[in-house]
Amino acid sequence: MCMKKSVLTFIAAVVLLSCNTVFKSQSVQYSNYRIQAASPGNAMIAAMIKPYADSMNKSMNDVVGAAEITLEKKQPESTLGNFMADAMLAIAKETLASHADAAFVNYGGIRLTQLPAGPVTRGKIFELMPFDNILVVQNLKGDVLQQFLDLVAARGGWPCAGIKMEIQDKKAVSVFIGGKPLNPSAEYLIVNSDFVANGGDNADMLRSIPQQTNGYLVRDAIFEYIAKLKKEGKNISAKLENRVTYAQ
Repeated sequence: MCMKKSVLTFIAAVVLLSCNTVFKSQSVQYSNYRIQAASPGNAMIAAMIKPYADSMNKSMNDVVGAAEITLEKKQPESTLGNFMADAMLAIAKETLASHADAAFVNYGGIRLTQLPAGPVTRGKIFELMPFDNILVVQNLKGDVLQQFLDLVAARGGWPCAGIKMEIQDKKAVSVFIGGKPLNPSAEYLIVNSDFVANGGDNADMLRSIPQQTNGYLVRDAIFEYIAKLKKEGKNISAKLENRVTYAQ
């Protein structure tokens, strides 16, 4: 035991002597600061930002529309998802491509589990879609679209508009677009967020496909759609239409 201890001491001494680096202790100075809710600095900052906070609060509390029913987020299909997909498709047709075929909403990007019936504020839509994702259109061959739909099926179903499909063994089957069966050789204009179009959520098959966009935010598309419904004397609403179902 003593022999081992001597060997270890010798090795340690050799290592220290062979090292050219010289370590010097440094004096460390510090001061204590007590943070209190009523400190003068906090009051000054609060006064400085108050006009901006008041303006923001007023804007976020503005009522932009009314939900006719409580819209729910569920899979494989939901009323909240259908409403959002309808908004994306409708506004994309008005601002990007009048002949867009279908639209999709990344299920994980929907940040509320429900939109309660009654007045809907601007802030509530920000809660629903807090990300600054951009509305984009891509021209997809039918076989590439099938790959994307298989991803959607494997994810348990995403909100969509303009399309109907069934999920079987985590694959998309019985796919219809515009009432017609999916043609692997045809081309389709698909509306998505830039997050998904850039390969987000494993949508790698979309990554290299050119995008058409005018910088319109998905969230702004929802606001625009609500305003459009309001002009038509309609409230925010949606219903289940068997857009995405499980094969029997």
